[in-house]
Amino acid sequence: MLKEQTIAFIGAGSMSEALLRGIVEAKLVRSLSVVVLNRHNRSRLDDLKSAYGIRVPETNDDAERQRLVREADIVVLAVKPKDVGAAMTEFRDAFRPEQLLLSVVAGLSIDTIERLLGRAQPIVRTMPNTSSTIGLGATGIAFSSSVSAEQREMALQMLRAVGKAVPLDEGLLNLVTGVSGSGPAYVYYLMEAMIDAGVQGGLTEREARELVVQTVLGAAHMVDSTGEDPAALRAKVTSPNGTTYAAIQHLESFRFRDGLVQAIGRASARAGEMGDDIATAVLQQAKE
Repeated sequence: MLKEQTIAFIGAGSMSEALLRGIVEAKLVRSLSVVVLNRHNRSRLDDLKSAYGIRVPETNDDAERQRLVREADIVVLAVKPKDVGAAMTEFRDAFRPEQLLLSVVAGLSIDTIERLLGRAQPIVRTMPNTSSTIGLGATGIAFSSSVSAEQREMALQMLRAVGKAVPLDEGLLNLVTGVSGSGPAYVYYLMEAMIDAGVQGGLTEREARELVVQTVLGAAHMVDSTGEDPAALRAKVTSPNGTTYAAIQHLESFRFRDGLVQAIGRASARAGEMGDDIATAVLQQAKE
């Protein structure tokens, strides 16, 4: 299905490139059926064209940009939150009611997009994380009621080309932001501490980094390949009164688990706050 579609990316940042690379390298689309638009950085467009064989506008002419969006079957909205209002204002008249609009803009709700358009539209709202840029992303995905079964499958194909995509009710996407959207940073934070501990104990930074990276990589693969619950795997390596037991007991004395759960809750709440701010800002921009 996807191979028969034309796709227009509005925005040429890292998430656009991640999706672009994923669908092109998986041969889900024909390169020349994809166009990327980015008004302010022509060299970036030229780099993407050279790397992936896709199309870019020949000029920054408004009429050409709107034509390319109007002709697309799928439009990927991948601009920064602060630029949503300008992008929707520029392309509002170019969007067709039957087009699939896939948004990777953090905090931008389906309701806000439909209010900007002034109508119902097939809309896919996604919450990817940065690991999508290396094909190992985790993405929550929600659909408006106007999305057809065929469009739903095409959106899932696109997102699964850069990792795992989990369909959810839109009301859970703020939680997804806290769990997996911000999740890589929690793991990096843990790795920082483990490396610091190794260096403080006498390892070189290179030695500590190599050991920690492989440990985290192995643990993630263990959970994925065995299908076992992380708690069960932890129990297998936590002998009573052993070294791992002593370490985990010490972490629990700092309420490590409770702290992390509360941190994810705060990130989720902040995602909701940011969503409200984005809705207020872009709807105000549209009025102006």
